[in-house]
Amino acid sequence: SSSAPVKRACDSCHRRKVKCIGEGLKPCKNCISAGLTCTYNAIPQKKGPKGSRAKVLSELRENQRQSQLVPSSYDRGFGARAVSPARAKTPGLLTTDVIEVCVDYYFATVYSTRPILHQQGIQSTIMHMEQSVEAYCQLAALCAFVLLQPHMVLPPDVAARNESGATSNLQLAIMLLEEAIRVRRNYDFIENPTLLSVYTSFFIFECYFFLDKQNAAWVYLRQAMTLAHIMGMHDEETYKTGDMIETSRKRRLFWLLFITERHLTSYRAYAFKRHRPLTLYNTIHLPTVDEDPSDTVALTGFIHLINLYKPFDETFFGLWNRTREGAVPSWLVQLQKQLSDALPTYLDSTEVQAVDLRMSQQWLKTMVWQLAISHGFISSMASDNTLSFRYPIEISRDLVELSNEFSQHAMEIHGIGLIEKLFDVACTLIDVMACVPQATLAHASSFENGPRDYLNRFIHLISTLRGGQSRYLPLLVNKVNEVLPG
Repeated sequence: SSSAPVKRACDSCHRRKVKCIGEGLKPCKNCISAGLTCTYNAIPQKKGPKGSRAKVLSELRENQRQSQLVPSSYDRGFGARAVSPARAKTPGLLTTDVIEVCVDYYFATVYSTRPILHQQGIQSTIMHMEQSVEAYCQLAALCAFVLLQPHMVLPPDVAARNESGATSNLQLAIMLLEEAIRVRRNYDFIENPTLLSVYTSFFIFECYFFLDKQNAAWVYLRQAMTLAHIMGMHDEETYKTGDMIETSRKRRLFWLLFITERHLTSYRAYAFKRHRPLTLYNTIHLPTVDEDPSDTVALTGFIHLINLYKPFDETFFGLWNRTREGAVPSWLVQLQKQLSDALPTYLDSTEVQAVDLRMSQQWLKTMVWQLAISHGFISSMASDNTLSFRYPIEISRDLVELSNEFSQHAMEIHGIGLIEKLFDVACTLIDVMACVPQATLAHASSFENGPRDYLNRFIHLISTLRGGQSRYLPLLVNKVNEVLPG
């Protein structure tokens, strides 16, 4: 601060209509006690009517707070260095012990299906969260996502120390989600995005998807994909320089976005007929298991998942959305073969990964069959089994048998996404049961009652898996009553 004597009131005192107690110095005593920056920028005006001093004081503080929140410098790993999140963040909400519990749960349970974070990287993010708004927002979004997981339990002592007043995981998750979005508005993450920016958008998407706010979920997934594009994550050249661990996680994040877009486009287009074009394509190399030898199991499963979704390209979605013509039965038969061959007979994976892989495989086969029937290629006399009316019954049988092999815990880890897939396959089975003679149905089955057994099993699964009973069970029961009234 300057020590040059001044003869007129400073801007803040003039605006508040109070005597400027500067004693010839800058800053004046009023600005020091009010926590304001003392400036002399205003051009003196003639005296006007007096206003509410308290109202003006809060207005001055807010204006100065907003101007100080604009970032003045960027750092490669942690954006907006010059901005202190203390000005904007809610005290006592995102506590260190909440972060520690959520990070531990992520690496113990969620990591095998989303191997996009690194223990060392997260510790660095935690160390920077006081100085970096971007680090703070990523951790808030990550914790919100973890708190929404079906089996996540916040220890009572951690919950008790949290000053948010939240009485449940769901309540605290929503508060952290809103915090991440609100605080994030205070810096420009779009002009200079970092890996943290993409993580934050992706975890916000995951939260909205779990909360069944599908439009908001789609917007944040698109935001994550757009930021990834700005950063050049779709270009192999991007991965030739930089820190090896960060580069490996960046590559994995690109492929997770690639898979997620295809999952959401398939399901949403089928359910609501919203025709959305693809954003990400198969433009970079897959991750390799030698990038991190300690991570082989998680990465092997992740690579299998990418291979399941890779055949679903612009041709498939062009035909799916009716923006492209020229589907041929042989191409659909080949696509089904690719899906069948995508996974080995024996999976070297965790049970949680196996659930995702095996059930996604059956669901994707159903989506291809749906495309075939929409183009008039399904027939009771089809030369290839995948183009017959029996095929969804076989898929249902395989899915039911798979569900008997897996624990409820391993299935529930996947949340609403898994229930949606079961729901889709069950709806397809119901449609087939309505239009195919009972004798044909019985022949297609290895069970005594065939498709009826499978349908009962789907209803039971959806009613017992957490999150299924309230949302998807009524839809499935309505479908049964409408299509199979007998």
